[in-house]
Amino acid sequence: MMMFFVTGIIGIIVGLYVAPPQASLLITFMGVINISLGGFFGWIFLNQTPQSDNKRKKKRNDN
Repeated sequence: MMMFFVTGIIGIIVGLYVAPPQASLLITFMGVINISLGGFFGWIFLNQTPQSDNKRKKKRNDN
């Protein structure tokens, strides 16, 4: 999740200030896509349902 945010921010900065004019729009657009992916995966991560603590489903090893 953080990987997408960091690479997105770096991509936007490089696309706006460092890249040549021909590739500037493409690199900036890829940075925006990375930030969007970071937000999507963060939303998926934060909205997970908790795992059930049902003991009947667990195997017991009483050897």
